[in-house]
Amino acid sequence: MTRTLVLVDGEHYPPVTRDAIAAARARGRDVVGAVLVGGIEKLAAGEVPDLGVAVRPIGAEGLEGGLAAALDDLRPETVLDLSDEPVLGYRERMRVAAVVLARGVIYEGPDFRLEPPREEPAPAGVPTLAVIGTGKRTGKTAIGGEVARRAATVGLDPIVVAMGRGGPPEPQVVEAGSMSLERLFELARSGRHAASDYLEDALTSGVTTIGARRAGGGLAGAPYVSNVPAAVRLAAERRPGLLVLEGSGAALPPVTWDVGILVVPAHCPLEYVSGYLGPYRLLRADLAVVTMAGNPVPGFEDLSALTSHLRRALGDAQVVITDFVPTPLADVRGRDAFLATTASGVVAARQVQYVEAEHGCRVVGWSARLADRAGLAEDLDAAPGYEVLLTELKAAAVDVACERAVARGADVVFVDNRAVVTEGGTDLATALDGAIELATTRGSAR
Repeated sequence: MTRTLVLVDGEHYPPVTRDAIAAARARGRDVVGAVLVGGIEKLAAGEVPDLGVAVRPIGAEGLEGGLAAALDDLRPETVLDLSDEPVLGYRERMRVAAVVLARGVIYEGPDFRLEPPREEPAPAGVPTLAVIGTGKRTGKTAIGGEVARRAATVGLDPIVVAMGRGGPPEPQVVEAGSMSLERLFELARSGRHAASDYLEDALTSGVTTIGARRAGGGLAGAPYVSNVPAAVRLAAERRPGLLVLEGSGAALPPVTWDVGILVVPAHCPLEYVSGYLGPYRLLRADLAVVTMAGNPVPGFEDLSALTSHLRRALGDAQVVITDFVPTPLADVRGRDAFLATTASGVVAARQVQYVEAEHGCRVVGWSARLADRAGLAEDLDAAPGYEVLLTELKAAAVDVACERAVARGADVVFVDNRAVVTEGGTDLATALDGAIELATTRGSAR
């Protein structure tokens, strides 16, 4: 029989709910308890209904806290929701689902069934830290790279496992320091995706990186298929001091982790972390890094509400507000440059100003169409003469931008996006160092 916790409300007459619980038992469920999630219409003041099973009312801890306590105490395999609107409406049920799934429990009702993402255990003795996000282009690669660099500085010999929608069919190892433009050209010319996240990780972090792939992404972030577990096994054979798992879009690595870092762009709709199954990702995280906080893009006006929600969920010290600054990986001082970026036009213009002021080059042309192959080609073909191409390793960087630059006799310098704190409070380096230390502590105890 399936150990089951039922959710009930006071909008049903208790005899009706009692019969529903009896029906659940007749259908093979071992009902180990019930949580009264609210509703008073059919109950006397302060009444805890007699349902033939121990009933736990929601108290001062609130819906999520009371449900979490019941799950931890009773250890059910599934939660059966016998409540209904208005006690648990559409939004509230998604909050319930997040709490239930985050504890590895199935959440179901009369016409739905949500299963927690299936995950393989992290390798024994290898501290594991995941960098996950709310969607595409949130800055996961930049934050993951910073984690890897900081771990390397303290001698942890980290390995990054990055999955992507354009990742390799078999896990691919890029040894530390081995990435080059020539190798990227070889990949592109062989028909491979030469700007996959694992290649960017290897280029910008300087640590050993293993590339993997995934297809599809569920409501709670599960990929439909992925070779990440195989990549993790390959990484574990090398016994790294820290394994950094990098998510893809809103999809999560299908391997358990010791510490999670959630990357949230400043323009992220609040409901993406407070509604739908957004709270599930928050519940899997120990730290949130808000990125692109200096970018005036649609949704930016909600930054205060977004950061307030994150701080309530995780605590003030576990939320860091940042922006990205473009950082060439070689000296470009005094040179004429063309800049290619995935940033929007307004942000790209700010990037031009920054690299000119901070890195001493003259940007004679730029394109914000790095993710638009045809548009990028137009911009490059119309560009005035330049000595060096500055480009992120994303989208069409290699097969369009770098190919054209080299054909014109220009050099190529890749650009990393480095996070800098934009608001007072927690320092990014301190927060990441704390996350790394917590991962090593938890990983050694696992």
